[in-house]
Amino acid sequence: MKKTTIIVLMLVSAVNFAFAQQAVPEKPRVLISTDVGGTDPDDNQSVAHLLMYTDKFDTEGLVSSPSYGNGNKEELLKMIDLYEKDFRKLSRKIKGLSSPDYLRSVCKQGRKGAVPYAGYMTATEGSDWIVQCARRDDARPLWVLVWGGLDDLAQALHDAPDIKDRIRVYWIGGPNKKWSVNSYMYIVEHFPDLWMIECNASYRGFIADKNVHDAYNTGYYEAYLKGAGHLGEDFINYYKGLPKMGDTPSLLYMMDGNPDDPSKESWGGSFVPIDRSPYVLFNRAATAQDTVPVYSVIEFRMRGPVLDIPADSICFTLEIAKQKWGGFYLGDGLYAVRHSSNYARTLTYTISSDIPGFPNHEGAITMENIFPGRSYPSDFQLGEHWYSDKPDAELFDKNMQGVMTVKKWRNQAMEDWGQRLKILKK
Repeated sequence: MKKTTIIVLMLVSAVNFAFAQQAVPEKPRVLISTDVGGTDPDDNQSVAHLLMYTDKFDTEGLVSSPSYGNGNKEELLKMIDLYEKDFRKLSRKIKGLSSPDYLRSVCKQGRKGAVPYAGYMTATEGSDWIVQCARRDDARPLWVLVWGGLDDLAQALHDAPDIKDRIRVYWIGGPNKKWSVNSYMYIVEHFPDLWMIECNASYRGFIADKNVHDAYNTGYYEAYLKGAGHLGEDFINYYKGLPKMGDTPSLLYMMDGNPDDPSKESWGGSFVPIDRSPYVLFNRAATAQDTVPVYSVIEFRMRGPVLDIPADSICFTLEIAKQKWGGFYLGDGLYAVRHSSNYARTLTYTISSDIPGFPNHEGAITMENIFPGRSYPSDFQLGEHWYSDKPDAELFDKNMQGVMTVKKWRNQAMEDWGQRLKILKK
């Protein structure tokens, strides 16, 4: 290789490295809302990573918010128990790690199961804790990092609207939007000027590629995690040790540069402001010719028999993409159900109920691969601090928007964690 070529490559590498690992202006306050223990074990992986980086944050809360699945606070406590076994060795080399007892004290149970059509229900220990932390006398904002559904955040905002200007949110959206579509709708309708990063796809850049056999993908467990204390050994229980860690970009975002600037280059992604949230209302059966943006909220409403049941009662079923979702009675013979899809494709669906006279029907709808995409009169207008994945064509990867803004830094972030894991091997 020519000497000039080597120099150019070294300069490019130096520039790329400089863009990552920028100093954070101040230690951020963070509260994690996670569905750990639910249907996707990647939250356990991200919790393991978080525990080994608590020196980087003032961790004010760990809230179990399983809008879907069987997650609970005990799963958080289980991970902290593993951390406690490794804590002495880690704390000798890493100063400022949070103690296991402190972390247990900020674990709270949030909503178990999704909220109804209204988008909120009753306060939980987790939603109350969000309010309490947000109201603390601290000039720094509270960063709420949401790894699952938005139900506890929506409840906190409903119960204490004054916290809106005291929090900032980084939400791993995408599939989590369909699990908490009603709480999402409540937030965009009532708090459109919330400071929010809606990361629907960029986070996927951090998921290991099972077809790449190197130390940062399929070989990461053998190279770094195996023999790395109790947290490292436990990792094999999730995806057989393959790092998915889809929620970790929210942590990386807080560790790299100024979090107040979502447009910056960051291990946790780079984002652009969006001025609307796409929402499409159907008062009829949809067809494959009806096209809506991926990650948008679609709602089907229909008229049927007047029932003597409470409003917001589940009484019919939407079946779409091989999944079933409860639909709600809104009163006065009006029925409604919402859905959001995280893949660009044409989906067939059915709406059905055993209620005599209910307007059962079937149809189809096509998801277009861009967000927020084309506009609709029913879209919700957003404030100046709502951000989402960059739409540039060169930043797509595997048909996913903005993924390269995270993927380009993945190996550096995984190597950084790998160096911490080595402490547990000594």
